[in-house]
Amino acid sequence: MVVLGLGAGRRGEVVMTQREVSGWAVGWTAYAAVMMWLLGGFHAIAGLVGIIEEDFYVVTRDYIFQFDATSWGWIHLVMGVVVIFAGVGLFTGAVWARTVGVILAVVSTLVNFAWLPWSPVWSITMIAANAFVIWALTAHGRDITVA
Repeated sequence: MVVLGLGAGRRGEVVMTQREVSGWAVGWTAYAAVMMWLLGGFHAIAGLVGIIEEDFYVVTRDYIFQFDATSWGWIHLVMGVVVIFAGVGLFTGAVWARTVGVILAVVSTLVNFAWLPWSPVWSITMIAANAFVIWALTAHGRDITVA
């Protein structure tokens, strides 16, 4: 599919431009939206576990972020719900949804980095998934609007 748009010419004049929309690009954006649903769900589950069963997570000594499991639970639960809603918004193709998606993926990455001592393998997995979401939204996010 070819999309027509406006661009800038050599002397600053407005010219018509064409750009080919790739099925792969649309697929990566849909992937980012679905991954945000999953990441949000995973955050919410980790949060509920921290809230309900405070002794589930083992804390390392002398870590700079001295939150108890319940505090981390609420952080993850709220983060999860917000990320799920942002993932739903991505299917609209709106610029605000992509922007919020990237911001939330960055915040999710930071939260998971701080969460490393409590759940290292899971945190690294979530950080990697967030990196793919950020890449998909910044490189291909606008293409879902024409699909």
